[in-house]
Amino acid sequence: QHFCCLAGILSCMHIVHIETGRHLYGGARQVVMLLNGLAGRGVRCSLVCPPDSSIATAVGNANVEVHTIPMAGELDARFGRQLGRYLDAARPDILHVHSRRGAEVWGGLAAKRGAVPAVLTRRVDNPETPVIGRIKYSLFERVIAISKQVRTQLVSDGVAATKIDLVYSAVEVNACQPAWSREQFLRAFGYDSTNLVVVCVAQLIARKGQRYLLDAWPTVVAKHPTARLLLFGQGPLEAELQTQASNSSVSETIRFAGFRDDLRDFLGRADMLVHPALSEGLGVILLEAQAAGLPIVACRAGGIEEAVAENSSALLAQPADAGSLATALIQLLNNSELRADFGEAGRAHVGQYFAVEEMVAGNLAVYEDLVG
Repeated sequence: QHFCCLAGILSCMHIVHIETGRHLYGGARQVVMLLNGLAGRGVRCSLVCPPDSSIATAVGNANVEVHTIPMAGELDARFGRQLGRYLDAARPDILHVHSRRGAEVWGGLAAKRGAVPAVLTRRVDNPETPVIGRIKYSLFERVIAISKQVRTQLVSDGVAATKIDLVYSAVEVNACQPAWSREQFLRAFGYDSTNLVVVCVAQLIARKGQRYLLDAWPTVVAKHPTARLLLFGQGPLEAELQTQASNSSVSETIRFAGFRDDLRDFLGRADMLVHPALSEGLGVILLEAQAAGLPIVACRAGGIEEAVAENSSALLAQPADAGSLATALIQLLNNSELRADFGEAGRAHVGQYFAVEEMVAGNLAVYEDLVG
């Protein structure tokens, strides 16, 4: 009887989602999976996003309505006003905000004004400014944390534990299997069969820790002269990191490849992934790399310890410690059998704990509780 009632609730529920990120980084890809999953369960979903954002076309499901609103920045009050007018016209049952940088504040205010229950997904584990954090979270009936670490930080920021739901991010394992051959991957980036390719995929910002990776890399190359470091991503530190790389004694082994929206096509053809982040809510790239069968070296920071299986799919170094990072990288590069074992274990790990169906069901449970 409960499931029949739930099916009835879902069939008439309308949820408006806000994602203001312009690129398909990890968080935005999670929103795409959630929207498609909800639509597949008969939930009516609308997506509010900027007109120049990649997610507008990435949703790709006819059951998801896309409404674009320009956003000049987190202080853009026009975005808040237009969002309020849209909510007045759409009259959704729930507003679900997935973005930071102003979207959570404008979204929360618009929801309060229109008496729409609001949910916020929190994806990062950095502390909030105390006063701003208390005001912001008071605008939402529920806050979804993507890891235990994020939940712990939310409680430290003053959010009531009863208001927080834990719903892990997810990964589509089949979608992460590479379409390229190993030879195609090596040829595309100028490598040959003698090279061991270590990839790093992250925004070029301070908390992702690439500066420590570049500090560690000469030690790695001294042990493995054929090793190559391939960095994907873009961000405000791009010029600074490129200068650091060019001044390195092993600069010829380092390459910056920018942002790629076809990363899944070839990620699994690298030899390993390194993620030197100093702070991380969970790390979607860690889930995708494990799904693709890559062994991992990461740092013991934030939700990373929840995303990987330490000493089974990943080795964990100390954050902001180039020596510790180099030791872990060398240990994996030394042992091809260990890399293969880690790759297999990683696939099993994400398949068991980070399934898309579980993520969608977790969000649905929050919606049901609010409208019920």
